[in-house]
Amino acid sequence: MSRKIDIHLTVNGRQHAHAADTRTTFADFLRDDLRLTGTHVGCEHGICGACTVIVDGEAVRSCLMLAPQADGATVVTIEGLSEPDGTLGPLQRAFRKHHALQCGFCTPGILTTAHALLTQEPDADETRIREVLSGNICRCTGYVTIIQAILEARESYRARSTTSAQP
Repeated sequence: MSRKIDIHLTVNGRQHAHAADTRTTFADFLRDDLRLTGTHVGCEHGICGACTVIVDGEAVRSCLMLAPQADGATVVTIEGLSEPDGTLGPLQRAFRKHHALQCGFCTPGILTTAHALLTQEPDADETRIREVLSGNICRCTGYVTIIQAILEARESYRARSTTSAQP
């Protein structure tokens, strides 16, 4: 027996109030209810990382989270990584430049994982980036170009963290 409850959350800077089924995964809620279809569902066991979104600053597997658990949260999906004017964000530009998109299925989860990492650790080195990305599976095995793209985008995150730290 399913039951719906009202949840309130902010996704990509936009507030939502929505009734969510208590058994609906957060990934399905984002895709089906909010029509944010950039979040992909791969293994549905939290192993592949394709469904990764950022909830309150942390990269999480949206297939392992129920929609009601996001009540009151601030969420960033792949759709929220672009610049406010709609142009590509630094990670997206670097992925395009380095041909790191591959088939694209895993790309949203890798981008959100990298965004969460570089936002929290703008000085993350290649070893740390590889460690964090070890939870995201790219079946095209494009890891070399993915790492190159993240390393290039890291400079933009460093600049932003320096700017935001100034009074």
